[in-house]
Amino acid sequence: QVQLVESGGGLVQPGGSLRLSCAASGSIFSINVMRWHRQAPGKQRELVARITSDGSTNYADAVKGRFTISRDNAKNTVYLQMNSLKPEDTAVYFCNLNVRTSYGRYLEVWGQGTLVTVSS
Repeated sequence: QVQLVESGGGLVQPGGSLRLSCAASGSIFSINVMRWHRQAPGKQRELVARITSDGSTNYADAVKGRFTISRDNAKNTVYLQMNSLKPEDTAVYFCNLNVRTSYGRYLEVWGQGTLVTVSS
C-alpha cells in the first residue's frame, strides 16, 4: 500500500509563487517517474511536468521557464515550484508516481489533489 499526501496549494495573486509538495509513504522500494498534472474547471486533466529517477525533466509548453519540478529521493517527495503565476494556472494539481513496492509490485499512484487559485 502506498499513500500520497499533497500540500502547498492556495490563493495567490498573479505574478506570485507557490511550492507544491507530494510525499509518498508506505511499502516503497523505489519510485521511477514522478509527475504533476492539473485540471482546470471544465477542462481535461493535463500533464504539467515530469521527472525521472535520474533527474531528467520535461515540461508542458505553457509552464516552461516558470515552473520547476524537483525530487528528494530520500524523502520520497516531489516538488513543483511555480513562479510568475497567471490566472490560467488556476486548477487542481495532482501528483502521480510510478512506484515499485517492497513486495515487487509496480503501481501508478495518484494524490488527492491540491487547489491552486491565481486571482487578484
